[in-house]
Amino acid sequence: MSERQGGFTLVEIAVVLVIVGLLLGGILKGRELINSARVRSLADTSSTIQAAYFGFIDRYRRVPGDWNASDATTAIGVTINTGGNDNGRLDSPAGDYTENNALWEQLSKAGFLQGSYRGGSAAPTPAGDVSPLNAFHQVIVIGRTSDYLGDNPVRLNLVMGRGVPVGIMRELDSKLDDGVPDTGAVRGVPANATVFTAPGPDAAHGAMEADCVSGTPLVWDLPAGARDCNGVYLF
Repeated sequence: MSERQGGFTLVEIAVVLVIVGLLLGGILKGRELINSARVRSLADTSSTIQAAYFGFIDRYRRVPGDWNASDATTAIGVTINTGGNDNGRLDSPAGDYTENNALWEQLSKAGFLQGSYRGGSAAPTPAGDVSPLNAFHQVIVIGRTSDYLGDNPVRLNLVMGRGVPVGIMRELDSKLDDGVPDTGAVRGVPANATVFTAPGPDAAHGAMEADCVSGTPLVWDLPAGARDCNGVYLF
């Protein structure tokens, strides 16, 4: 009598390959859905903040954050801890974050943003309650800076926050703007920018932006796969 050979049949191997393919497809699809949700979150957050900013100005005829704390307290009807110098614009957040932090406190206490923010002058951190966080749990800042790529006069802009993978930053730029990191309303930031781009509160990430953009003309450098990009939304 001959011995029967052990092993898998072609049908069994085909079934295993189909199952593996389905699992891989599900994983990739799940990752795609998560990334799409993060892009939507970043886009919605940017739009919501911009609407809140202009809504506050329309109601009170004052720039949130620039408004002094005493008058803001009287008008809003709750205690405002931090305010600005009433010069009609937000100051640069480099070094002194008083007005930039006061913006979040005043917007939230006036009911234009969800959350509870306490103000203060120190640079906000992800562990604090001074500023909102993006989808990657990094701080968001609004201020007047020139820390963005391309033609860059000092302008009011929303710093979307660090920790964004380059692929998501590229998709966000395409969703809100033109997909180009140095033109339009959505811009990348240079490695030597001062607002949450150079190593500082979170030095473990290393140098910013070196692998986020490249080429001439500049493009979002998807092959480099950088995972700590930042961007700004120009008002």
